[in-house]
Amino acid sequence: MSVETAAPAPVHPAGADNRIVVDGATLTWRDLPELTLPGPAAALAHSARYALAAARHHAVHGTELLLSTASRVDAAMRAELRDAGFAVTELDAPTAGDATAPAARAAEPGRLWLLTSGSTGRPKRVGHTLESLTTVRGQQPARTWLCPYAPGTYAWWQVVTLSLTQPGQHLVVVEPDQLDDWPALAAEHGVDAASGTPTFWRRALHRDPAGLARVPLRQLTLGGEPVDQTILDRLREVFPAARISWIYASSEVGAAIVVHDGRAGFPVDWLDRAAPGRPTIGVRDGELVITSPYHGAGLDGPVRTGDRAQVSGDRVLITGRLDADEINVGGSKVSAGVVRDVLTAHPQVAWARVTGRRAPLLGHMVVAEVVPTAGAKLDEATLVRWCADQLPEYAVPRRIRVLTEIPVKETLKSDV
Repeated sequence: MSVETAAPAPVHPAGADNRIVVDGATLTWRDLPELTLPGPAAALAHSARYALAAARHHAVHGTELLLSTASRVDAAMRAELRDAGFAVTELDAPTAGDATAPAARAAEPGRLWLLTSGSTGRPKRVGHTLESLTTVRGQQPARTWLCPYAPGTYAWWQVVTLSLTQPGQHLVVVEPDQLDDWPALAAEHGVDAASGTPTFWRRALHRDPAGLARVPLRQLTLGGEPVDQTILDRLREVFPAARISWIYASSEVGAAIVVHDGRAGFPVDWLDRAAPGRPTIGVRDGELVITSPYHGAGLDGPVRTGDRAQVSGDRVLITGRLDADEINVGGSKVSAGVVRDVLTAHPQVAWARVTGRRAPLLGHMVVAEVVPTAGAKLDEATLVRWCADQLPEYAVPRRIRVLTEIPVKETLKSDV
């Protein structure tokens, strides 16, 4: 005689009852759509609601999962994922969970895959677990977080794992068509904590500074791009009582540097400081090198990040990608990040991007694009004089184009 036993009830994550505002509705994690995902699954989300549902599904069932927006995965990447054994699955009502191809290998339970931002070429897959992505572990004050990031990115998982694992950490999700008007949404739902790239914050300051000031923010976080002193100071003017943090994080090394003191860069005495359970940060030949306990699968030990770091007084500044930051002008090396910071320090510049352009004799010349602050009437000659007062002659931009809007990618970045 055999006795059938009921399957154990699924164990919901600790934040299952946290409030989620998404797609015009107020839900909890428990209220999200129930998905049936094959493993390993490459889940391509057409909406934030279904992306969150996939994250909860993984937290409950541990199904091997790669999550991304459908727009970030082109036909070639879909083919690569199928060749790697993933069942490519479209997440969108009414066909959520329908796989376009069956999984071609056994799943690895508990594995989460991230696609890198592709700043050095095509996106790569980096393996993680929910544990390695959950870097905020101590008890936190109750917060309502804004989540503007594209689903499946490292920054998105940082906000999502916080809400999944910590009671009292609510989410207000910004859809792509709400990016220009998110301060109104945030104020309506009492958002008091928000994470975004410097481009995300610059756009808000540029488009609707009064609306931004009405959001009751107590915690502001910046990351994903170089963070300069100007953007930190401008946010401090609007939110004098808030804690403003910048975080250096990537899919490869996780959240490795966190700074709360309101200054760009991090203290130079953090370099090569080893401490149990904490990343070790170094600079080798001008490149940031990190050994992190939050690293992706197979990336233990020192990881060369590809980001330029330079010591300036008592701080270490991260100025940009190595392959894009250095401009060779007639044999003299120019940091695009340094020139960008000079431009954004102008009181009438809301945003700037600096690059090199091929030029006869010199090899390259420095060129820039800028967006003026609201109502400002900037011209190229004014900005050239501003730069000439602070930079060596060879580093002064020879062409400066004035744009009307701050450009932004799906990753909320514009200059990397």
